[in-house]
Amino acid sequence: MTGTPLFPHPLPAPVVRRRSLGRAGPGPWPLLWAGCAVAALLLAVVTDEGPHRVWGLCAAIGYAVAGALAAGASRGLRRVAPFVAVVGVAVVPMVWLVTHRQGQLEVDVVHHSGALLLHTGSPYLPEPSQLEDYNPYLPAMALFGLPYALFGDGPLTDARWGFALVFGLALVVAARITVGHCAPRALALLAAFPLLALPLATGGIDLPVTALMCLALATAAAGRPAATGLAAGAAAAMKWTAWPVLAVVLVLLTVRRGGRAAAGAGAAAAAVLAVLTVPSFLVSPGAFVEQVLRYPLGAGQVASPAGSPLPGHLVATLLPGGRLIALVLLASAAVAVAVLLVGRPPRTLLAAADRLAFALAVAICLAPATRFGYLLMPVTIAAWFRLHPGSVRVRGSAVLGLGAFARIE
Repeated sequence: MTGTPLFPHPLPAPVVRRRSLGRAGPGPWPLLWAGCAVAALLLAVVTDEGPHRVWGLCAAIGYAVAGALAAGASRGLRRVAPFVAVVGVAVVPMVWLVTHRQGQLEVDVVHHSGALLLHTGSPYLPEPSQLEDYNPYLPAMALFGLPYALFGDGPLTDARWGFALVFGLALVVAARITVGHCAPRALALLAAFPLLALPLATGGIDLPVTALMCLALATAAAGRPAATGLAAGAAAAMKWTAWPVLAVVLVLLTVRRGGRAAAGAGAAAAAVLAVLTVPSFLVSPGAFVEQVLRYPLGAGQVASPAGSPLPGHLVATLLPGGRLIALVLLASAAVAVAVLLVGRPPRTLLAAADRLAFALAVAICLAPATRFGYLLMPVTIAAWFRLHPGSVRVRGSAVLGLGAFARIE
């Protein structure tokens, strides 16, 4: 292993006296929590989705309470605000929605794909005819539907428990690998952020994929090629959007440990991907192509409901030949990102995380069928390793953002 550190240390850490920390005020947190409360309440008012309305009402209360605590004179009250927030905006609405069998369509898709996988060997319906029949995820995602398939419909077999469990465990392990610990406050802050709290309660498909990508980055930076391959391969076997992590971690391993380590990680990832994907493809290749390839690109027999007004979707819907133009733009961006990755390879964990977050953000913005919610992936990847005390040493809190307050509040 080379001498390149996991984290860059270009500047000395700020010297902060304990006395000044004890007198630290609430900072911007009351306003931030209040802004989140307003946003959640607005969503509850304007949405046509029942689960989103439930989340908005619960989250508005949770954020408001957290804001009141954050504005308190006691430092102890300010420290518990993120934990109160995550209970109010993620745990409570998730329990209510699971108990009442409400959620986004993607939860039902995973449940049904798990049943199909158990009984037919493929998570894809051979002849889908309506939106509910489509499963746009790669075969490994169906594993979260196996409890439903094995034990029937019930609150304890809901796939959201599995999504949340893998999300939390993978992030905790990633943090422990890189900085030796996982700050509970950091996890609470991340999970309470609206872009993550909403899917935690209502759906959550992208959460385990994102956390496994973080784990792959952490193990690559630590020089563990086998673990890197397992994590990256598992993420890539769930959703196409995770595939950029394969390129980033292999380049990072090459820089830090050499080509042999990168080759080992690549072989492990390919093995995991093959074991989890190829059997389902062989059972039903036509259904795989229609649902996993054509449908997400907006070329399936049924139109994808993913239609947030991001650039790729606007180009695809408003311009003649727009879908082809959007795909060309997406492919061109992928080539440009690949050239940048090879020409200026990342040498640290944060650099690799930033490259991956940037690539995912560009892909999400340029995809013909896309949603604002997908942006939770680049946001989480860019933020997670910065949220931990001691993970990055920079001057002031302009770069650390939430991480600075996670340290001193």
